[in-house]
Amino acid sequence: MRPEELLSTSPSPERLAEQAREVPEPPADKLEAMRELLAASQRAQAETEWPPLLQIPRTKKDSRYAEPPTSHRTGVVGPALVTAKRAFRLVFQPFINEMLRKQVEFNEAILDSLALIYEQQREETRAQSAWRREVMARLNALEKPTEPPAPTPAPGRKRRGA
Repeated sequence: MRPEELLSTSPSPERLAEQAREVPEPPADKLEAMRELLAASQRAQAETEWPPLLQIPRTKKDSRYAEPPTSHRTGVVGPALVTAKRAFRLVFQPFINEMLRKQVEFNEAILDSLALIYEQQREETRAQSAWRREVMARLNALEKPTEPPAPTPAPGRKRRGA
């Protein structure tokens, strides 16, 4: 399909504007309910901390820095091993940082994506809840008992006593 095929001249824009003016104004209560719903759906996102389920992974995203070296060995061997680990880390830290740089960037990107998905899911849940409340209100309005119409006498019949 080409763009020129999408353009139409029938009905004319003037005719559409005229028909739009003929549309009746909605009742004030319906208009106010729609404004409230729109305001609720456009509410600014609250700045929150990281989602609780992402707090622990967030602290571990930078794999370049390890826990302080320890050793379970006793005597002279344990402290010597810890000193050797510290020396190794001190000497090779620039290489470790460079080797793990892309991993850290990936971890950060994944955490950001997960946080975004979490926020979108929260907003979707909030919007669905508002929609569900609106539908329930409409359903309750439809289910309200209405007064039955007053019986009208059939034409041509006489009433008793008249």
